[in-house]
Amino acid sequence: MNNFSKRLVFGILYVILIVLATTTNHFIFYGLFFAFMLFSVYEFLKMIKLNSYLPYFISVTLFFSIILKHENFFLLGNILSALGLLLVFSSFIIVLFNKNKNAIEYLGKITLTLLYTVLPFLLLIKLPFLGNGFNPQLILGIFILTWSSDTFAYLVGRQFGKHKLFERISPKKTIEGFAGGVFFTLISAYIISIYFTSTPLLEWLIIAVIISVFGVLGDLIESMFKRQAQIKDSSQLIPGHGGFLDRLDSIIFATPFIYGFIFLTEQFNL
Repeated sequence: MNNFSKRLVFGILYVILIVLATTTNHFIFYGLFFAFMLFSVYEFLKMIKLNSYLPYFISVTLFFSIILKHENFFLLGNILSALGLLLVFSSFIIVLFNKNKNAIEYLGKITLTLLYTVLPFLLLIKLPFLGNGFNPQLILGIFILTWSSDTFAYLVGRQFGKHKLFERISPKKTIEGFAGGVFFTLISAYIISIYFTSTPLLEWLIIAVIISVFGVLGDLIESMFKRQAQIKDSSQLIPGHGGFLDRLDSIIFATPFIYGFIFLTEQFNL
């Protein structure tokens, strides 16, 4: 099987997994994104050359604390949340009283891992529960918009791109491609609003802009990490596509901003 065939087959499989996880059962949703989170943490730790199990312990405890709260096991969820935060706090205390300069670098890398990979997944599994009950349309719509942004930015940039967006980090990205991605993602948001009526059109359009802008920033930031690590892909775990961070970099960076927007909309009935 050549690289194109691998890319096509595993790309279709990836889309099927996302659709199934967001439309069938929220426990499947939990399971898929739990696996995505762990693979992303693994790839990022390798990328920044950090050999530590602490980010795994923290991410697992916080992830399951959120699940338990969603399933109305508030006491167990709060206990796990406290445990996860205690692990973070303990790490800071240990470094504070450690005179080894490498300890500060170690803590910095753990903090970066939690902020860059773990936090977005924690917010991502909270997103469909911000309203009343479980809203799978929101997550599926966000992924569709992300795919639209990535696909059309690539197609427009390849056909019409002349002016580099950020050549030092990603030589292939162009301003024309970015503009095309924004335009077609807005069109995709309008089409999605017709079928996914749980979210109003205006909110879909704002989410589309957030994904178009911050998704590109996420792609650029991951490219920067890979360039510093002198690697082409975050891993080879997905044949033809590289690693999980390569597939999820846009949505990872955009999720906190989407979450903030929807949270404020829900809180203030905007």
